[in-house]
Amino acid sequence: MNRTAGKSRITSETEIDVQINIDGSGIYDINTGIGFFNHMLQGFARHGLFDLNIVVNGDTEVDMHHSIEDTGIVLGEAFLEALEDKQGISRFGFYILPMDDALCMVSLDLSGRCYFTFEADLKAERLGKMETEAVKEFFAGFANGAKMNLHIRQLSGENTHHIIEAMFKAFAKALDMATKQDERIDGIMSTKGIL
Repeated sequence: MNRTAGKSRITSETEIDVQINIDGSGIYDINTGIGFFNHMLQGFARHGLFDLNIVVNGDTEVDMHHSIEDTGIVLGEAFLEALEDKQGISRFGFYILPMDDALCMVSLDLSGRCYFTFEADLKAERLGKMETEAVKEFFAGFANGAKMNLHIRQLSGENTHHIIEAMFKAFAKALDMATKQDERIDGIMSTKGIL
């Protein structure tokens, strides 16, 4: 069974279309108009083994913020829709991922409640045309859209590119863990019976 979803969002600032297959093999077609952001989302798809199509048309003549934050929201909503009633999923995921000098931790819970923390020291203000402060907004938007607890922490590192890439890949691995279905789980992984 493939868990899939498609979500779109149109505002005066952005037009975003996302198609996701959680049970994919890491195939992607991504065009956000922001080179470094494309690179991060490609790594996210590949390392999470999610099939992912994203098209973004945003007001990048203003800056990258709206495109990046709104992509996070729509991608989170697509994951939430693809998970349907969350029957049989592991629910929790965590990963500590190294990338050269960088070491980043991601821990998450597909709880149905949004909570987000982000601790990082991103020394470069931009990578390519992308403002690095927008990375936090992407993950906050995703956590909000997916109604999840998400904790991201830089444990070490100096190179901003490495730090951000480690975050995206760790997030992918943690999300893959949390969305995996376990045949031992009968129903929902909660004593409440709902997530």
